[in-house]
Order: sequence, then structure tokens, then C-alpha cells
Amino acid sequence: MLPIVLAAVSAIAFGAADFSGGKASRRADPIAVTVVSQLLSVPLLVVLVLLVPGTPTAGDIAWGLAAGVAGAAGVMLLYRALAGGMMAVVAPITAITAAVVPIIAGLFTATFPGGPALTGAGLAVLAIALVSLGEGGSRRAAPTRLVGLALAAGALFGVFFTLLGQADESAGMWPVAAVRASSIAFGLALAAGTGVRLRLGRRVLVWAAVAGLLDGAANALFLGAAARGHLSIIAAITALYPASTVLLALVVDRERLRPVQVAGLGFAAGALVLASI
Repeated sequence: MLPIVLAAVSAIAFGAADFSGGKASRRADPIAVTVVSQLLSVPLLVVLVLLVPGTPTAGDIAWGLAAGVAGAAGVMLLYRALAGGMMAVVAPITAITAAVVPIIAGLFTATFPGGPALTGAGLAVLAIALVSLGEGGSRRAAPTRLVGLALAAGALFGVFFTLLGQADESAGMWPVAAVRASSIAFGLALAAGTGVRLRLGRRVLVWAAVAGLLDGAANALFLGAAARGHLSIIAAITALYPASTVLLALVVDRERLRPVQVAGLGFAAGALVLASI
């Protein structure tokens, strides 16, 4: 049951981090928001490593480094796709792809889970699609380029979950530190190559700091869950993060929740129950 709880809390943190990063990106370049938010999360990671030091192997660090690049690239592609203005299309494609990739990988890298657990994973994917549907929604066909960006972002998030999930529990929080090290290096190189300045306004900086701290905490929670549970199930539960994003948009931005999104939250609860069996 503990891995499911950790994965669920990780999903809440990831969703809140995305909401905060999205708020910041309305007033600043997404690359700058991503890099600065990750830099601001370094003190939290230092504390986590001190509290859960572990004894990592070179392989554990390598998994973290590779995951960090995939995660950073996924965030940047996601923000670029969201800038296209069709969030109701982009969000479901990205989240579902992020869930499916580690589910498939988990079936080949770990012990085959039971029927109820797999049913819960499938229900989680359905819930992701429902809670990610924005208000109104356009019926016009999404541009091929936009769909491609969303698929690529989701695939990279799925790769991130899969790679980080390979680290051993004995490694402590060092794989998460490796994630942040490589993601910051990747972001700084990209910012330098594109000429993006990293200076943010005070209000944007607050949102970026919240996003970075929540993302760092979410990574740590996911690592703890993946080390103790089946990757295909843990990743599916973690990928329920759009639920918290929707709820925050409802409370903070006063967006209205559609009946289909309420149904999605119900499916999310059912997925948590089934996955814990």
C-alpha cells in the first residue's frame, strides 16, 4: 500500500508543479522558467540527500542522469505545445503517453502484476484523459505539428518515469540529485544556445520557485514508490497528475469543472483502489 500512497502524493505534487510552472510561463519564456525553477530546488535536494543518503552505484547515477535530460526536454516540449492554444488536446495526449510508456516497459522489466492492478492501471489511463479535458474544447482538428509535440513530450515523460524507476532503493536520493544535475545542465546549454535570458520578475520567480520545489519533491516521492512497487502500476498512478492541475485551476483561476472531469476524478479514485490490490 505504501508505494501506491507515495505515487498518489507524487501525482499531486507533479500536477501542482505543472500548474505553478504554467502560471510562471504566461509571463516568461518556458525555458527560463524551467531552468530557474530547477536551480531553486537544489537546496531541497541537498536536504533530501542528507536525510536519505543511500549507497548508489554508478548505474543508479547513470539512470538519474539520463532521466533528467528526458524530463527536462519533455517539460520544454510540453510548454511549447501548450502555447499552441489547444490545451484540451495537448494535455490528454501528453499525459496518456506518459502513462503508457512505463506501463509497457514495466511489463518487460518486472514481475507481471495481478489482474486488479492492471485493471487499475488501465482505469488510470482513462481517468487521465477525462480530467485533462479543458472547458469548452474545440472540435477543429489539431495541427499535426501540435499533436507531434504532445506525443513527443508524453513519450519523454514516460521515458523519464521508466529510467528513474530503474534506480535501486539502496541508492537513496542520489538518483534524484543526478536528475536535477543533468536537467539543469541541459537547460543551461539550451538557454545559452537560444539566447534566452534567465532573469525573471518577482511574481514569476515565486511561481517558478513553487514549481521547482514541488517538482523536486515529486521526483523523490516517485523514486520511493518505484523502488517499492511495480513500475507499470506506479507510473500509471503518478501520471494522474492532471487531476491536481484541474483542481488548482478550479480554485485559483476559478475555472469551471465539466461533468466529464468530475467523472475522471471518480475513475482516478477507483484506479487507486484497484492498483493497491
